[in-house]
Amino acid sequence: MDRIPVIFDGDPGHDDAIAWMLAKASPLLDIRAVTSVCGNQTIEKTTYNAMRICTLLGIDAPIAMGKPAPLMAPPMNAPSVHGQSGLDGPKLPEPSMPLCELRSVELMAKVLRKSEDPVTIVATGPQTNVAALLLAHPELKSKIARISFMGGGIAHGNWTPAAEFNILVDPEAADIVMKSGIPITMSGLDVTEKALIYPADFERVRAVGNEVARVVADWLEFFYEFHRRLGYPGAPLHDPVAVVSLIRPDLLETKALCVQIETKGEYCRGATIGHDRAPANARVNLGIDRDGFADLLVEAVRAYGEARS
Repeated sequence: MDRIPVIFDGDPGHDDAIAWMLAKASPLLDIRAVTSVCGNQTIEKTTYNAMRICTLLGIDAPIAMGKPAPLMAPPMNAPSVHGQSGLDGPKLPEPSMPLCELRSVELMAKVLRKSEDPVTIVATGPQTNVAALLLAHPELKSKIARISFMGGGIAHGNWTPAAEFNILVDPEAADIVMKSGIPITMSGLDVTEKALIYPADFERVRAVGNEVARVVADWLEFFYEFHRRLGYPGAPLHDPVAVVSLIRPDLLETKALCVQIETKGEYCRGATIGHDRAPANARVNLGIDRDGFADLLVEAVRAYGEARS
């Protein structure tokens, strides 16, 4: 079977990093480019983190810096979740590749133009770059097979009662994406808060023994520490679900919905409203086989080699 060409756009971030780890381990995906976005931390920090993650994982694709701020709002970061670096925790290798001379939108456009097959965009941060691509290059929409994103929540938010962080950072961008007519898969809090990896799973990952396994286990422990204080029994791996949608859709429960983004509300800005009173514009993931997801994570780290003493 032909591999799915993908562009990864994110603001890494512990769960972004684990999502990219899953993707690189999968024989189903062909990573054509990586682009950073301002979200969990500043664009300079998320770009540096993206380069370090790609070096660790051996992702051989051009990496471009994205927009320094949302389309119409000031930047909003999350150091309380991911630390001052945006990826606190284990020591990572320094970047082994140069940053692409193109910025994110033009690198995405270049990849789309060159690809013989339509490309899937996996967006695990605010959708600023994706929306900017659609605004700058509407002629390339037909070259996008699907946008699989982590963001939103039909039932509730997490940064405010109504809004999830990725959407709240740039709801105008999310609105452009949702109205684009491109096939969309949404993995919001409804499913990602069920994608829990427990401390016992951390040890299963660590026991694989290679460098990536050890780093992923440390990422999980760091990410869990924040969520443990909020009462979570494990680390909710939000962003990897956007990859699971592509490589193991059998693990997910999905419903077709019309999803609309609240951009004007004083109290509900960034809310994702999902309903069936209009034609569906997204496949919305609502449930996950948690045990199967944990097993997938352990199998993925095995793809990075044998244990080293």
